[in-house]
Amino acid sequence: MKTPVYARKEGQNPKGGLNAKGRAAAKAEGMNLKPPVKSGNNPRRASFLARMSGNPGPEYKDGEPTRLLLSLRAWGASSKADAKAKAKRISERNKAK
Repeated sequence: MKTPVYARKEGQNPKGGLNAKGRAAAKAEGMNLKPPVKSGNNPRRASFLARMSGNPGPEYKDGEPTRLLLSLRAWGASSKADAKAKAKRISERNKAK
């Protein structure tokens, strides 16, 4: 059996996350993935940044950024610590509304 497109290079965005082809392949399997939210106070962005900031694993491997760090960058964070701080600030702003 062949690996799904979203798990292969052709379905991944080199800057992090999935490209449109990868999201389409995931949708065909019943997933509902949306493009990254790069800025703003979107609750989806806060949730993603909070989840990913707690993921185990390095940000760099062999001097290159890992897929984890590339995904964080695609969502507007520069590191796990930055993601955690941004998620907290976004959540606080959304609660204050």
